[in-house]
Amino acid sequence: MTEFNDYLENITTFSLTKGEPEWMLKLRQDALKLVDTLELPHIERVKFHRWPLLDFKESVWQGDNFRGYVGVPSFDEMGDNPLIVQYDRDTLFEQLPQHLVEQGVIFTDLFTAMTEHSDLVQQYYMTKAVPFNEDKLTAAHAAFMNSGVFLYVPKNVVIKEPLEAMFRQLSGDHFFKHILIVAEEHSEFSYLERFGSELDHKAAANIVVEVVAKNGAKVKFSAVDQLGKDVTTYLNRRGHIMKDASVEWAIGVMNDGNVVADFDSDLVGEGAHSEVKVVAISGGRQTQGIDTRVTNKAPHTIGHILQHGVIRERGTLTFNGIGHILKKAKGADAQQESRVLMLSDQARGDANPILLIDENEVTAGHAASVGRVDPEEMYYLMSRGLHKTEAERLVIRGFLGSVITAIPIKAVQTEFIETIEGKLNA
Repeated sequence: MTEFNDYLENITTFSLTKGEPEWMLKLRQDALKLVDTLELPHIERVKFHRWPLLDFKESVWQGDNFRGYVGVPSFDEMGDNPLIVQYDRDTLFEQLPQHLVEQGVIFTDLFTAMTEHSDLVQQYYMTKAVPFNEDKLTAAHAAFMNSGVFLYVPKNVVIKEPLEAMFRQLSGDHFFKHILIVAEEHSEFSYLERFGSELDHKAAANIVVEVVAKNGAKVKFSAVDQLGKDVTTYLNRRGHIMKDASVEWAIGVMNDGNVVADFDSDLVGEGAHSEVKVVAISGGRQTQGIDTRVTNKAPHTIGHILQHGVIRERGTLTFNGIGHILKKAKGADAQQESRVLMLSDQARGDANPILLIDENEVTAGHAASVGRVDPEEMYYLMSRGLHKTEAERLVIRGFLGSVITAIPIKAVQTEFIETIEGKLNA
């Protein structure tokens, strides 16, 4: 009880310091009451119950911590596209072109959004995509959230330039980051986020991303995750996709620490569509468990999953692909492919396809494989004069190429390729 009261006091102080509306403080308090009563999420074939995801520290609540960060990109390197940069809990840079401001686009830190657009944030924050009371980790996230971003694109607004968010963890503070994206009817845009860290001691990250795509909206979401070996991470990205809307996910899981991830798309409106592409590399003694789920809740919805992973040394990588067609979702289509390349005799990989079909007159299928680099591909490349190492690298880059090509910024594509090369050469 003493610990609960301490957390409650800290939550209240933090909320008041940030000037949060009353509804947000109440949500935090309600979530805190649930943390000890709920179970951890179930990730098939991944044992993460002893991971330090709930080992909180007082530093989570010690106000703003701007400390003159070294290595922040200079203003002339930022470009002209919409951009927000956050280091730890601090927002260092926001940029939104005037023509987008005039069209009603909002792209700002979450606390500013709650102050200036309280009713709008309240309508969607952990109410549509990720319920705060779903499990122990979502409740902890709702209670202890300490930074985030709000992106709102109004009806019929089409944004040609990509919107970009950069998040870095430099202190020992736990990373309770929340990204809330709302795409109003028939809006269209691309969003890219990058996570990174530079730590020399242990920390944890609890990251929740909610994408609400309303009727006819089209969202292209790409992410490159590069949190370091000292960060134990829980990642939850989920789409709430309505009638004739689409969300295309391209996610590169390039972290060096242990990761448990939940990438979900709920197709709640007729004709909703989601393409989910995930690539991951595990190495060292790292464990990564990735649940990718598409739930067809309405007729004529389409959900496709593509997961490709590479494991080196003693790394462990588990892909769970879940396609679930619910009752009344006639004409739905659920397809998935999960493939894992093993680069070491001591690597451990698992591609676990799951199809749950509760309706007739639907289309569903899956493919899964765990194995070595294709010897025929290697033979072909080496017969053209390439060294074995170079040939293997080309095969792997092609194997992971589905996400690389989906990233909307050329410089970030190049950075992502360099990250892949670095992980393979480590």
